[in-house]
Amino acid sequence: MPYNANYAASVFSLEVLEPSPLDDSPYETEKSYFPDETASEDPPPKLLSHSATLGFSGRGPAFYLTRIQKYSSYAFSVFAAAHITNTALIPLATRSIAASDTYLLLTRPYYQDFPFEPLLVVAPLVAHVGSGIALRIYRRRQTLKRYAGDGLTFSERRSVPWPKLSGTSALGYLTTILVGGHAFANRILPLWVEGSSAGIGLEYVSHAFARHPALTFTGFSALVSVTVWHAIWGWAKWLNLNPASVVHGGAKGQLIRKRRWYSINALAAAVTGLWLWGGLGVVGQGGPATGWVAKDYDALFQSIPYLGQYL
Repeated sequence: MPYNANYAASVFSLEVLEPSPLDDSPYETEKSYFPDETASEDPPPKLLSHSATLGFSGRGPAFYLTRIQKYSSYAFSVFAAAHITNTALIPLATRSIAASDTYLLLTRPYYQDFPFEPLLVVAPLVAHVGSGIALRIYRRRQTLKRYAGDGLTFSERRSVPWPKLSGTSALGYLTTILVGGHAFANRILPLWVEGSSAGIGLEYVSHAFARHPALTFTGFSALVSVTVWHAIWGWAKWLNLNPASVVHGGAKGQLIRKRRWYSINALAAAVTGLWLWGGLGVVGQGGPATGWVAKDYDALFQSIPYLGQYL
């Protein structure tokens, strides 16, 4: 192949040009880098949000169910604060069932009469428990749709696990059972048998402790412990003070989680101990009632379905 003499030219033989500004780029002069002459000048239509179907601000059902569960606990906490005052703090201060019953009767209309009982007790409790169950079912359905679709058989649906049950939620379901039993014995049973719960007070509870100590001490201790632990951990979650809310990683995050775990449990133990101190240490040691009042209380205990025949 013959040698081309033009190849001998070096880079130093190239012409040197003075620097000058380049022409404006298409991005600066055009509306788009590759403009479409047939494109419309109108902006594209906005996508419809979830609000078009839900009627809200575009958030899903999980958001609203969580808010119902959160804010319903506020009202019930007001009732719980009044209840621990009447059944623990005042008995600790007075050391007398009769004197404590006076305060209980004075404050009872504020959370046992209409409209306070439905607003502070019944409605918040139903909303709190109902939204929690509905939220769990909703998340279960979302899991089925995400991983398995809609065309599943019954056996295939059963094979898909439910969302993990947290410790706070497990305590909440147990609290529902215990609170339901407590409300039945102290509120529903007198209304059912006698037509009124006006005669139910701390003396009624003290009589139950004296007549049936094993059952009453066990039930009361479980009720207070489980309810307080659920409430304290629940409030820690709402306030973003639980260990799961820690965003730091590494050793620092682990240390903060441990401190929060110990602090929450220490607070729950302190509140539980205070409530049990007043409930068991004062009310539980008050002794049985006497006379026709004692007979009336015993008749109520014997009216409990299934269990009353053994009392």
